[in-house]
Amino acid sequence: MEAESMKFLAIAIIMAGSAIGPAIGIGMIGAKTNEALGRNPEAAAKLQTNMILAIAFTEALAIYGLVMALILKFV
Repeated sequence: MEAESMKFLAIAIIMAGSAIGPAIGIGMIGAKTNEALGRNPEAAAKLQTNMILAIAFTEALAIYGLVMALILKFV
């Protein structure tokens, strides 16, 4: 394979990994939050705040992957 082809393959792998990982993580965060709300509905405000923070940190991983892919593409 040529160097350019390998570069595009690396970009595709980075983007796939950085999309699948956070998607699974956000799904698990939502599932566990709903499970906790089912057990203790009075803690909804605290759980929602923690869930939103966890989702934001998880989504940051996807953004890091995007940045790495863009660096590979344009450098």
